[in-house]
Amino acid sequence: MRLDATGNTTVVVGDTMSNDSRSNGTLLVPVANEETVERQLETAVDLAADRSYHVRFVYVLVVPDQLSLVDGRRYLLEDEDERMLAAAVRAVEERGIDADSRIRIARGVATGIVGSVEEYDVDAVLMGWRGRPPRSGIVLGSYLDRVLRNAPCDVLVERIRTPRPDVSRLLVPVVGGPHDEFAVEAAASIARQQDAAVALLHVLEPDEPELERAEAEALLAETTTRFDDVSAVDRTLIEADDVGGAITDRTADHDVTVLGASRGGLLRQGLLGTISEGVGRHAAGSVVLARRHDPVPSRLRRAASALW
Repeated sequence: MRLDATGNTTVVVGDTMSNDSRSNGTLLVPVANEETVERQLETAVDLAADRSYHVRFVYVLVVPDQLSLVDGRRYLLEDEDERMLAAAVRAVEERGIDADSRIRIARGVATGIVGSVEEYDVDAVLMGWRGRPPRSGIVLGSYLDRVLRNAPCDVLVERIRTPRPDVSRLLVPVVGGPHDEFAVEAAASIARQQDAAVALLHVLEPDEPELERAEAEALLAETTTRFDDVSAVDRTLIEADDVGGAITDRTADHDVTVLGASRGGLLRQGLLGTISEGVGRHAAGSVVLARRHDPVPSRLRRAASALW
């Protein structure tokens, strides 16, 4: 047991662990209960199998300020939590994927997840989200927002309202944003593992000029080339006044929708954007939201551009 380097607020506790030289990176999967494990497992397996990731499950045991972190482990950790992690590891290893688990004791869920990302040199995090109604000042959820804002790695958020179905067709909205590439990578991994077809979609607002239509067609064509070894990829360009609504309508015809964080009114919070948040909350079926980590804050990037 040792103190975490992020402000001495997190303790790492022993568990199962392996370091497999076959792995090309680490996918961190925070889990809270058996239900979330079951609903995140299939996507985690698809990503890990396609990208040769090592899967690390982490359970964050939140300890109130009234208890020391050591006492928190003694009095709050349940045997069921450890059995849940062990079962998740077995389920992934049965698919031929290297996996292990961690229990982190922390003052908050976000603190534990971000600390895990930093300590374990994580490449991507796959988090579950129930799609609950928004609250004032909160986009997805209090700890999800903090992880999206602070985790120094790529982040995927999967809505876990319903179990993921068998996947034969994926919808990938292409909005031209900075996180499209990461969404395409994740969608391609799922499609390859499931032998699923991919439908690329771009929505134009009716008053957009023809030049932007040509740019959208070129964007769709270029994105198509990113789906190596995918059985079928088609692309569609439509016009609609409500971009988010048009995307949401199309989700009903697909098993999984994968889209990158979009620009929008929530840029002040720097998280997802109104389109991707709305689709994620209202879409039919499973949804995976992708946000690529930007190691250089946008304000610094703008300042640097001004100097040149």
